[in-house]
Amino acid sequence: MIKIYTDGACSGNPGPGGWGYVIVENGKIYSNNGSVSQTTNNRMELTAAIKALESARKDVSLYLYTDSTYLQKGITEWIVNWKKNNWITSSKKPVSNKDLWIKIDQLNLELDIEWKWVKAHQSDNSDDTFYNNMADELATGAIHK
Repeated sequence: MIKIYTDGACSGNPGPGGWGYVIVENGKIYSNNGSVSQTTNNRMELTAAIKALESARKDVSLYLYTDSTYLQKGITEWIVNWKKNNWITSSKKPVSNKDLWIKIDQLNLELDIEWKWVKAHQSDNSDDTFYNNMADELATGAIHK
């Protein structure tokens, strides 16, 4: 089992953004981050998950932890109806960030992923908090202001 922690950040929304991820596998830590000059926080949350999943091993179970309800509920609940309704939301509007949702959906279908929500910006001593905060620091640190 591999644990993945992802986060996205934006300075202004829209504005310059960053994404970051931390992969924990057998006691080893792998991380990466990047930036986009003009984006939104939600696009950075989705991008962090995509980049992490693209770099993760494909032959094991993955647990992806995110502090984004948008990402977690989007991929586990909302996407079913979005696809059924030709990428239209329940409020009859086009799904935002459809291009990224299509990528995440494809990865979700190809890989064995359990999507987990973790509360952001905590200070307890849990591993989930430690690695989520690390992903947050990677995302915010990548922003070019």
